[in-house]
Amino acid sequence: MTTTPSSTPPRGSTAEHARLAQATGLAEDNLFESNPWYEWGPYLSERAWGTVREDYSDSGDAWDFFPHDHARSRAYRWNEDGMAGLSDMHHELCLALALWNGVDPILKERMFGLTGPQGNHGEDVKEYWWYLDGLPSHAWLRWRYHYPQQAFPYQWLIDENARRSRDEPEFELMDTGIFDQGRYWAVDVAYAKASPTEVLVKITIKNHASEEATLSVLPTLWFHNSWQFTGDAAPGLFLDGDGIAVDHPRLAGYRLDAAAADGVRPQALFCDNETNVPRLFGAAAITDYPKDGINDHVIAGANTVNPDQRGTKAAWWYKITVPAQGMAEIRLRLHRPDQIVSPTGGVWSDQYFDEIVASRERDADEFYAALAPDDIGEEQMRVLRQACAGLVWSKQMYPYRVTSWLDGDPGQPLPPPGHRQGRNSGWRHLDSFDVLAMPDPWEYPWFAAWDLAFHTITWAYLDPAFAKYQLLVLLREWFQHPNGALPAYEWNFDDVNPPVHALAAIRVFVIDGGTDFDFLERIFQKLLLNFTWWLNREDPEGKNLFGGGFLGLDNISPLDRSHLPPGVKLDQADGTAWMAYYSVAMLAVAATLAERDSVYDDMVVKFLEQLVLVMDALEASGCYDPTDGFFYDLLTEASGAKGPVEVQTLVGVIPALPAITLPTRNTERVQRLRKRFARRMEASHRQILDWRIRGTGNSRRALVSIVAPERLVRIFATLFDENAFLSPHGLRSISKRHSTPYQVPGMPGATIEYEPAESRTAMYGGNSNWRGPVWFPINYLVIRALLEYDRFFGHEFTIEYPTGSGQHLPLRNIAGDLADRLVSIWLPGPDGRRPVYGGVELLQTDPAWKDNLLFFEYFHGDNGAGLGAMHQTGWTSLVADLLLDPPERVHRMIFYEDTTTASDVSAAATGPAG
Repeated sequence: MTTTPSSTPPRGSTAEHARLAQATGLAEDNLFESNPWYEWGPYLSERAWGTVREDYSDSGDAWDFFPHDHARSRAYRWNEDGMAGLSDMHHELCLALALWNGVDPILKERMFGLTGPQGNHGEDVKEYWWYLDGLPSHAWLRWRYHYPQQAFPYQWLIDENARRSRDEPEFELMDTGIFDQGRYWAVDVAYAKASPTEVLVKITIKNHASEEATLSVLPTLWFHNSWQFTGDAAPGLFLDGDGIAVDHPRLAGYRLDAAAADGVRPQALFCDNETNVPRLFGAAAITDYPKDGINDHVIAGANTVNPDQRGTKAAWWYKITVPAQGMAEIRLRLHRPDQIVSPTGGVWSDQYFDEIVASRERDADEFYAALAPDDIGEEQMRVLRQACAGLVWSKQMYPYRVTSWLDGDPGQPLPPPGHRQGRNSGWRHLDSFDVLAMPDPWEYPWFAAWDLAFHTITWAYLDPAFAKYQLLVLLREWFQHPNGALPAYEWNFDDVNPPVHALAAIRVFVIDGGTDFDFLERIFQKLLLNFTWWLNREDPEGKNLFGGGFLGLDNISPLDRSHLPPGVKLDQADGTAWMAYYSVAMLAVAATLAERDSVYDDMVVKFLEQLVLVMDALEASGCYDPTDGFFYDLLTEASGAKGPVEVQTLVGVIPALPAITLPTRNTERVQRLRKRFARRMEASHRQILDWRIRGTGNSRRALVSIVAPERLVRIFATLFDENAFLSPHGLRSISKRHSTPYQVPGMPGATIEYEPAESRTAMYGGNSNWRGPVWFPINYLVIRALLEYDRFFGHEFTIEYPTGSGQHLPLRNIAGDLADRLVSIWLPGPDGRRPVYGGVELLQTDPAWKDNLLFFEYFHGDNGAGLGAMHQTGWTSLVADLLLDPPERVHRMIFYEDTTTASDVSAAATGPAG
């Protein structure tokens, strides 16, 4: 990093902040129309094949309908993909990288990975690339990929993983030995914007081998093929001097200029982004120069590129020979000459190029230096910057009009009945054409509702407007169901995710300074619809005991909670607790809004009342086991027999998470509400819980929660036991004490045991595991809850931590230690090794690999090694929030500050002061 603490600019004063401030306001329908710097961004997916949107099969088998082998030859309907890709905000023109090592059977145009059925632990990408840097305006982006010089072992990876069982680890590309002796290319791509319409591209390649080698580098420009479905005239690309020029109604004038590399000009190749029908389906060709025309020409010399140098897909073909350990550089410029506003007038010289690239990198240095605490260490800054870079690179355009997808396009074959009546058929209103923050650009190139809520927390530091837009857009009429439900994720919009949108909204509001009440009011109104949907749909018996099925925790139960056997009922401890969490978050929003508008007083009452109802229902449910001091799901069998599912998982911890500490004052409203709830409790013979009010005078405060202190202490005693949940790198998802399998009585096959690494069950595809590993979202919520409890009880309240250690700490200190454990996943230990890379020596010790960080989906329950999706800088980017707002330092982890007076009414939910 080039910026030292002494030169740190004030927060909000950097060049990048100025770019973000150019927005003309939060556009009603599309934020990206409001800021010219959003015109070009990393909106290109890294995998469009094998996705639901491209699946028109009768059976709904998306992996089989559009496999990787089709991707190079078949035009996509909804999306596009590529490596190190950019596109315009409308996803009409795309730019990405293709490579060829001279021996592979195909161009490397997209990352290769296994499908869900092919992988012994579900879908899994089999390549190595990193997001090294990124600014939220996309004025600076940097990406790196390591490409083998030997033939890529496509079939070996498929066959070996097919041979392995779920009890064995995945077979990775590195396991083939293909990177031994350094026989690979390091390809570094940097994008630097001189202006919103001028993007400079710097591609640096390094030959890590001990001998000379040749690499074909093909920066590729193409149009998304929308004309085959709309009937509009196709746009065009054509050669114009040293540039590939664009002919398009909206983008006309753009061109991709290419400089010579080592004095040699690249060759321009053109084909059409049309399906190679003869290859895939044995029918007549649409064109002589189909989508894979450049591939076939480069690999085999086929006459499949247009000699007229026109088409809808084009590439500059560089053939570069690099000496052993040597480097080469390629320079390009994507720009619109009539709109260049650069200081030099847009003259493209080496000096101009170098100045812009250096200036944008300095902008990134200044931006992150202004964002971070002044005393942040070098390694912590590396974690922060690369986590945020991954978040920036995970933006993708998400087009999906469900009616067109279900019914088919005009002039196209009618989809089969199973497709029209199958997946997502109840969501015909959904009509997305938005840039969204995706969980992972390859493994999860589609939004997931609760993932997205967590994404926005870190986004609030980088680009608050984008964070707010992400929260609002899922609540707009083209996403939210008319009945109030939020779509869960592409594979099944009907699934239910934990309701964390309100939490994210108030968190984004606070991080952004706590002044945008219009945003808060707008999102509150739409969340009311979703809250009501939860009341009506997930509490079918009207007893304030809520279900929801798997609730985002996949295989955390011995039972598939979304698909129970006939006649079996499950009272979910976490379903009811999530509703309490929702109520607490909505209460916080309502109380904040009531400060400005007394109309919201009624909403404060509503959510206080709902919280009391949920608290009472959970108390009466029997989910809490007083002997174990833990919450369990309750199973009712078809015979009527009832009993707890006695597995200690994070499900039993979630009831302890809904908590907020609010100041109390003697206002007329508080007294009125207090009397009402006091009468109600007395009428029901319930004891007033006077422990919920503490302090005197201006220091009086109220705790809104559903778990009493004595239960809280017992839950935490289990949670912070190193023989149970507490690992060196965070909280496990299931107690380690379940190393001996647990069997649900009377239900053969309903078993569970502690599995610290990859899943050994096929439940939910087997590609994620909540039976032992450390996951960031729940760890994050535990840290937040600890801070809320600490704010109420104060530093004088301590518990033993770790359990059995004899050491007692305040809850804030425990929150800080948990945050440190999570951050340490990426930090070198005393031996110089990063836990995230486990026993992989190349990633631990090689200078070309070890400082390139990956942000995995989840982490080994014992040693912190990364597992699952490799680029999950969706919710794993929460590590940035832990670095920017450390628990031991500030109060931004709370919902809002002590200046709020309307929150006094929280005391009414728990009775008068003792």
